[in-house]
Amino acid sequence: QVQVEESGGDLVQPGGSLRLSCAASGRISRFNGMAWYRQSFGGQRELVAAILFAGGETTYADSVKGRFIMYRDNAKNSVYLQMNRVKSEDTGVYFCMVEMVDGGSGDRSEYWGQGTQVTVSS
Repeated sequence: QVQVEESGGDLVQPGGSLRLSCAASGRISRFNGMAWYRQSFGGQRELVAAILFAGGETTYADSVKGRFIMYRDNAKNSVYLQMNRVKSEDTGVYFCMVEMVDGGSGDRSEYWGQGTQVTVSS
């Protein structure tokens, strides 16, 4: 079982910056990719950013393009979400998702963290 833990959520003013961290631990086989999702109160969970490890391709939701940057640290089995020029609508619980692929079978599995709260408010 893979454990996923997010950290870095905080209260931040509009226009400010924040960096979220996601660390994966446990029985690591092969990472296919990692992603950040967020969910506002009563809202649906939406994809914020994702990175495929194979080609290093990173995708972003339209709402965060040009403001957020996702990057990884292979040595620490971690990914980060650098949030810049945050807006009120960025408020929500941010979840990290890790997708792994079994080397032998090719089965894909997703692992989720508990989330970290980001609140953008003046």
